[in-house]
Amino acid sequence: MRVHSGKNRIIAEINMIPLIDISLILLIIFMVITPFLVQSQIQVNLPKASSGVKGGDEEVLKVQLAADGSMAVDGRRVKFNRLKEELMLRFSKSYKKTVLVEADKTVPVERVVAVFDAAKQLGAGKIGIAVKPD
Repeated sequence: MRVHSGKNRIIAEINMIPLIDISLILLIIFMVITPFLVQSQIQVNLPKASSGVKGGDEEVLKVQLAADGSMAVDGRRVKFNRLKEELMLRFSKSYKKTVLVEADKTVPVERVVAVFDAAKQLGAGKIGIAVKPD
């Protein structure tokens, strides 16, 4: 016969040890499987083109940067400090927010990057640079 301490009490605590064991086992399984999943998702075969082709027939907002420092948005002359306001007006009217920058080769890269930053801040979906073949 077993001697009890006098009070038979029901244990009302939740045993956390099995829960922790299962959680750690699942964590280890996911840590082992993750590199295989990431490796299989990164492989991409990009298309190759032998010559440049014109883009699709989507609405494109053209920003021209001239060598003398002048700027035009869709053929309308704009000062550089009013670029964001002009882009905001054009983006509100267009369905697809695509910006194509046509810059002279002597234009500093900082000005082109500033146009890219302004377009991205205003929510441009696609940004591209126009080039002319020789």
